Amino acid sequence: MNTEKKYEFRKWIDDVHKTGRRDFSRTPEPDETVIDETWSITFEDALLSVAQDLQDYFLKSMSLVLPLRKEAACPKIELKVVPDGKKRGFLFDTGKESIRIHGHDEAGTRMGAVYLEDLLNLREAPFLKPQKERREPLFSPRMVHSGWGLDQFPDSHLNAIVHAGFDSILLFVKGVNHTTHGIMDFNDLIDRAAKYSLDVYFYSYLPSFKHPDEPGAEAFFEANYGSVFKNSPKARGLILVGESAQFPSKDPECTGKDRPPENEGEIADPRPTPGFWPCRDYPQWVDAVKKAVRKYAPAADVVFWTYNWGKAPEEKRLALIRSLPKDITLEATFEMFEVHPYPNHTMVQPDYSITFPGPGRYFSSEAVCAKECGLPLYTMSNTGGMTWDFGIVPYMPFPQQWFKRFNALRKAHDEWGLCGLMDSHHYGWFPSLISECAKWSFWTPAPAPEEILRRILARDFGNAAADDAFEAFQSLSDAMDSYTPGFDDQAGPLRCGPAYPFILHPILYPHVEQQMVFPTTPESAVGPRWIHTFYQPESIYAQSWCGLRFHEDIRIMTRSLEFWEKGIRQLNEAVSRAPDAKRETARRVAGVAEFCYRSFRTMLHTKRWWVLNKRLEVEYDVQKAQSLLDEMEALIAEERENVLAAIPLAERDSRLGWEPSMDYISDKPHLEWKLRQLDNLVNNTLRIYRKTVSRNPDFM
Repeated sequence: MNTEKKYEFRKWIDDVHKTGRRDFSRTPEPDETVIDETWSITFEDALLSVAQDLQDYFLKSMSLVLPLRKEAACPKIELKVVPDGKKRGFLFDTGKESIRIHGHDEAGTRMGAVYLEDLLNLREAPFLKPQKERREPLFSPRMVHSGWGLDQFPDSHLNAIVHAGFDSILLFVKGVNHTTHGIMDFNDLIDRAAKYSLDVYFYSYLPSFKHPDEPGAEAFFEANYGSVFKNSPKARGLILVGESAQFPSKDPECTGKDRPPENEGEIADPRPTPGFWPCRDYPQWVDAVKKAVRKYAPAADVVFWTYNWGKAPEEKRLALIRSLPKDITLEATFEMFEVHPYPNHTMVQPDYSITFPGPGRYFSSEAVCAKECGLPLYTMSNTGGMTWDFGIVPYMPFPQQWFKRFNALRKAHDEWGLCGLMDSHHYGWFPSLISECAKWSFWTPAPAPEEILRRILARDFGNAAADDAFEAFQSLSDAMDSYTPGFDDQAGPLRCGPAYPFILHPILYPHVEQQMVFPTTPESAVGPRWIHTFYQPESIYAQSWCGLRFHEDIRIMTRSLEFWEKGIRQLNEAVSRAPDAKRETARRVAGVAEFCYRSFRTMLHTKRWWVLNKRLEVEYDVQKAQSLLDEMEALIAEERENVLAAIPLAERDSRLGWEPSMDYISDKPHLEWKLRQLDNLVNNTLRIYRKTVSRNPDFM
C-alpha cells in the first residue's frame, strides 16, 4: 500500500494541469475541430499569463506543444479582451481553424481559457464541437478560504483556485499584515492574486468593541479598520459577522457586553451578547466601520453577515436589515436554523450542513427583505464542496444532494437577486467532482448537473464504470438526505471522525475523564477548543428532548447505514472496473467516501454509547447493570474494528484527517491514540467499574 507523508495532498490540490488527460485511442468526429501542433495561441500583451497557462495545459494534459504568438496566425486560439457583456464573462466561438476567446476583461478571458480546458478534459482529446456562445457568471464574488493551509496562498494554490471557478479569496485579518496564521505581507498577496484575476476579501477579526457614540470612536475605527485599508487599499472588501464584531450595544435586549471569560464567577445575564442579537444600533456601528474603510478604499465591498441571529424573531432581524446603510452588502447563511419535523421527533438544522439543501426560512425572509431594500445579497453556501458534516475530509462526496442546493441557489438568484457566494469557511476547499459541478452550474448557459456528473465520472472512472459510480453517489446522497445532525455531533464525532473518544459517564475520577483534552498538533490554530471531547447532547428550543431524539437518531441512522453500505459497495465495484490509468483517481474518491462512512459509524456508536452510559448510571438491578457493561464492551469492539478500517484510508490519502484550522486530528497517530483509549476502557476503566456493581464491592 502506498502511504503519503503529512501535507503531501498539497501536490494533488495544486496540480491543475494533470498529465494523462488525453486518451490517444479517441478519434475526432466528422464535425469536430481538431487542435494539433500546427495551431498556435495568439494573445494581447496583457494576457501573457493567460496564454502561458493555456500553453502549459496543452503540453501537460494534451501532449501538444503550441507556440505563443502576438501576431495573427491560423489555425489559432485567439485570446483577446473585448469589453462586451458582464464582468468576467466571455465569448467562446469555435470554428474549423480558430477558437476565439474574447473576454469582457482579463478575468473573463482567463475564465474562457479555463472553459476550453474543461471541455477538452471531458472529451479527453483536443477535439471540439463547433459552438458559439456568450458565457457569464451567475455569482460574483465566489469566495473561498485556503484549502492548502489556514491563510496560506502560494501561487500554485491561487492558480488552482481560479481553475476551480472561484474569483475571490478570503483572508482572516487581525490587524495590518496580521492573520490568524501569523504575519503576512497583505499587498504582496493582493498583487499575486491579481495576476490570477482573483480579488481578496478580508474576513474581520479586527477589534470592534466600541460604540460609535462613545468619545474617541472615530479614532478607534480609524486605528483598527481604516489602518488596514490604508495599508491595503486594493483589497476588494471586508466581511463582518456578529460574533467577531461584538460592540457595546445600547439595545436593552442584549447585555451590551463582550462574551465573558469562562468561569468568571458572575451571575449569568440571560440576555444574549450583542454579537448574537440583531441590535437596533448595529447600523450605526456598521456605518462607522464603513466610513473608516472607504476613506482609503472608496469601492470596498462592506459585507454584513447575519449568521449569529438566525434564531432571533423575524421582525427584529428584518427591522435591522431595513435600517442598514444602503451602500453595503447583506449576507445570510443558506440553510441554517431550519426546523425539521420527522414522524416521531423534531430537529433544528445546525451550522453548515448539506443534509438540508435549503433555502431555510431564515435566509428566505432576509433575501426578500434585502430585495425590497435594494441591498446586494450574498450567501454562505459551502459550495466549495465542504461543510461541518464531516470535519476531516476534503469534500462531501454526495453530488446529487449538492445539486439540490445548486438548483436552489440559481432559483434564489432569479427570484431574490442573490449575486454572491461564500463557497467555504476556514475548512477551505479541495478540487472534486462537487466543486467542478458547481463551476458548471453557476454560469449561464449551464447544462443539467446530472449530465455534467455523468461526463465527469466517465472521464475519471472510465465509461464501463461510470454508471456504477453514478448509482453509488446516488446511494450516498440518499444517505445524507435521511437525517439531520445535531451541533453536538458536529462538535464531536463528526468533527474528528473515527478518532473521537469514548468516555465512561459514571466515571470514577471526574477530574480526569471529564476533562480529557483531545490531542492536537503544534500546527493547529485553534488547539482542542473546537472539539467537545466529553459527548453531551444539546437541549435546544424547538428541538425534541434528548430522550426521544437519541433513540430516533439511532433508528434513523441505523437505517441510513444501508444506503451507506450499498453506496460504498457500488463505488468499490466502480473502482475495480476503472482502467488502470484512472484507477488511482477513482480510488481516492472512494477513500473519501469510506472515511465519511467510518465517521458516520463513529457518530452512531457514540450515540449508542451515550444511551448505554445513561442507562448504567440509573440501573438498580445488579444483573442488568452487568449486562449493560457487556453491551458496552461489545460496542467498544465494534468501534475498534471501525477505527482499524479507517487507518489505511488515512495512510493512503494525507488529506483525510486534516482540516486547515485544526491541522491533523484523525490521521494514523490520532486513530492509534483512539485505539489505546478504547483498550484502556476495556482493560482498566470498565474492569474496575464492574467491581462496583455489587451491594458489597470487594477490591481485594
